[in-house]
Amino acid sequence: MWEASVNGFRVHLRMERSLSQHTIEAYERDVRVLTRYLVQAGKPVGPESVTLEELEACVRWVAGLGMTASSQARMISGIRTFFRYLQREDLISHDPAQLLEAPKTPRKLPDFLSVEEIDAIIEQVPNYGTEKDPAIIQRNTALLETMYCCGLRVSEAVGLRLSQLHFHDGYIRVLGKGDKERLVPIGRSAIGHINTYREEFRQFAPIARGHEDILFLNRRGKGLTRVMVFLIIKELARLANIKKNISPHTFRHSFATHLVEGGADLVAVQEMLGHESITTTEIYTHLNREYLRDMLVQFHPGFHR
Repeated sequence: MWEASVNGFRVHLRMERSLSQHTIEAYERDVRVLTRYLVQAGKPVGPESVTLEELEACVRWVAGLGMTASSQARMISGIRTFFRYLQREDLISHDPAQLLEAPKTPRKLPDFLSVEEIDAIIEQVPNYGTEKDPAIIQRNTALLETMYCCGLRVSEAVGLRLSQLHFHDGYIRVLGKGDKERLVPIGRSAIGHINTYREEFRQFAPIARGHEDILFLNRRGKGLTRVMVFLIIKELARLANIKKNISPHTFRHSFATHLVEGGADLVAVQEMLGHESITTTEIYTHLNREYLRDMLVQFHPGFHR
């Protein structure tokens, strides 16, 4: 019964939810942990007979083995998803994981950059590297402007294709996690830098076979790697004398934070980021409150009495 249920669950995650293979394997591992516990506890029951008490005992078991609270919470999320699938398919009559509680985990707020820090990093692009190649300077400027303007993941930025640019409508078509597509508005500044890169540099560069549609190319005419973008941003942050822990994802966090600070609707931010759940986007409301408090502590005289 378990094998048939897990196989069906795997197909559901791939075909109906379009999740990546990595995510599917993680969900399957969560279910395997539960089945391993049930066997060791002498309760080799099928999924239709699992109780809330047994699920809670499984969580206590993995905690005793040293699994961190955050890993426990992730495992519980996978188990909940599994039993929701079974109930939706009428394979079980009730969902025992519905009331399963995850351990409290401290929510780490991501680092983000101010608008001034974003500008400072982009201003350092001409100083990156030793050759000062105008094509590389324009490419890097266009890349960073696009990542910040559209809130892209680094994988989405390096995978961006010419055929995904719809500048006449003011949008780009982004291929996100699980091959899910979304339309993201793009601003005039990013459009201008991309067009300059395309018209003055990219069209004259040698392009490797299979990379003809990739927007951002390296010197060999192939698409950039995520590691390369990480190294570029790290060096630009150093040149800009920014001490924060910067990565390509910091630009995405900054995009979302600035939107929330400006009063953007959270559902709209969720759509632009491509988050499957609104709870993922809600972290930016927490970050916004922390930011506001920091501003009060820094500037309001009432906090210094």
